[in-house]
Amino acid sequence: MIRDAVSVATVFAVMVGVGVAREQGWLDHLDRLLPTQSQSTGPRSAAHHIPLCSGSVRVTCVVDGDTGWEAGTKWRMTSIDAPEVSKPGCAAEKSMGDRATRRLQSLMSGGYSLQGGGLDRYGRRLVSVTLANGRDAGEVLMAEGLAQRWPNSGNKWCG
Repeated sequence: MIRDAVSVATVFAVMVGVGVAREQGWLDHLDRLLPTQSQSTGPRSAAHHIPLCSGSVRVTCVVDGDTGWEAGTKWRMTSIDAPEVSKPGCAAEKSMGDRATRRLQSLMSGGYSLQGGGLDRYGRRLVSVTLANGRDAGEVLMAEGLAQRWPNSGNKWCG
């Protein structure tokens, strides 16, 4: 009987403590204290390409040159900014955004893994995309002129 009361009191105290910590914002950045989780998809064959996202149901697909979905979780690459395809500032940005999207799709179709785990202000998982050959997909896109480093000073595609 006393043992049950102690167990209930302990659970209650922990719940109150978690509630206070949450209310004070102490848990807001807890993900930064935890080890970074790596989600690896392993090498994929060229025949198993990553699809472009379409429709409202998204599982694993590429949205644009710096954003995609993996196993139902939306992610964004941390180090780059690719041209927009959904709301471009000009025709040149739309064209370059389409090229960046197709290139990221092609790169990831050869195999990749996602590293990271923090969230951005939109709730997207912040990741780096490591290709099967060990290269960073963001670095490849920047080297090919299809992305710029993030953060940046503005939209370089619309002049």
